[in-house]
Amino acid sequence: MSMNAFITGAYDTAVGELPGSSCMALHAEAAIGAVADAGLALSDIDGVLCAYSFTEPHLMLASVFCEYLGIHPGTCLAIQAGGASACIMIMNAAALVASGQCTHVLVVTGDNRLTGLSRDGAVAALSEVGHPQFERPFGISVPASYALVARHYMHQYGVTSEHLAAIAVEHRRHASRHPKAQKRDPISVADVLSSKMIANPLHMLDCCLISDGGAALVVSSRSAARDTKGQAIEILGAGQGHTHEHIIAAPSLVDFGCKTSSATAFARAGVQACDIDVAQIYDSFTITLAVELESIGFFERGQAGIAAAAGELGLGGKLPCNTHGGLMSYAHSGAAGGMFHAVEAVHQLRGHADARQVKDAKLAFVHGDGGILSAHCSLVLGA
Repeated sequence: MSMNAFITGAYDTAVGELPGSSCMALHAEAAIGAVADAGLALSDIDGVLCAYSFTEPHLMLASVFCEYLGIHPGTCLAIQAGGASACIMIMNAAALVASGQCTHVLVVTGDNRLTGLSRDGAVAALSEVGHPQFERPFGISVPASYALVARHYMHQYGVTSEHLAAIAVEHRRHASRHPKAQKRDPISVADVLSSKMIANPLHMLDCCLISDGGAALVVSSRSAARDTKGQAIEILGAGQGHTHEHIIAAPSLVDFGCKTSSATAFARAGVQACDIDVAQIYDSFTITLAVELESIGFFERGQAGIAAAAGELGLGGKLPCNTHGGLMSYAHSGAAGGMFHAVEAVHQLRGHADARQVKDAKLAFVHGDGGILSAHCSLVLGA
């Protein structure tokens, strides 16, 4: 089945520490790059979707962005779903073009989280996720919430810190092949285990980076995609899953919305997990990726870390995963973190991933997760 929507342009800015960068400038650079990649003009864009910003928060970020860029699209809105925002925006863009409401939708993200936020500001942003009545008074944080999931998972399935560390090591190996990645020096399991403890059992190297950067895509209708420049990548299927917002309300610490979102996306695309050539899956922490890989059905319970240690997530493995290095080693810049995964999927399906190219990649799976494994969106993309 087809959703009659195609990714026709993709672009991501430099990432890492970008002194002098701003949220809007990163949005603009990513947008102009994606539109140029599609061989279009800004005047061709009739829909704009933005997400959120930590450094320039605004209730109407998409309107602020359009004003900044001097464009006046027929459809303009901001979508906020944490780390799932990028995938949910792409899913919404696909619906807008498939229904005939738009021809070319610009989906754009960016933030200067590293240079634009103070340490206190970054900590404050992370603590706002907790339930104000039942979690925050007890000192909850995002890492502590994921640590809770990790502890339960380790107890339930015999997963060890070494298993989780293997996931971080493979991500760094992927990042070492990407000239733009924020962290490229190799790390070992021992390095992960000896890095600072953030929230037991999660060490510093089990956690994602904080970065500056932006990324954008153009999503076009089937007929409009024919007039664009590069290879159009088809959005074959998409799905969402939502089980809770706060971790105290999660119905399970093992199964999350990714189970539903991926099943829906696979069914709509008419494929199965075993058909996927390359996966780009949200990796805010090592445990995030382990849980999602297993919940989605790529690996058996408790096996993701073991698979990572055996090279199964590497370039020659069963499921090359986060080939750019993911949030843990490539970059994590707010909503752009999830968009980097989508941009990398486009590079892979176009055969433009150079040293990190997965051979004959025809089907890609992209997944975003927001909150504490709260909001989930899965995409199946095809070359």
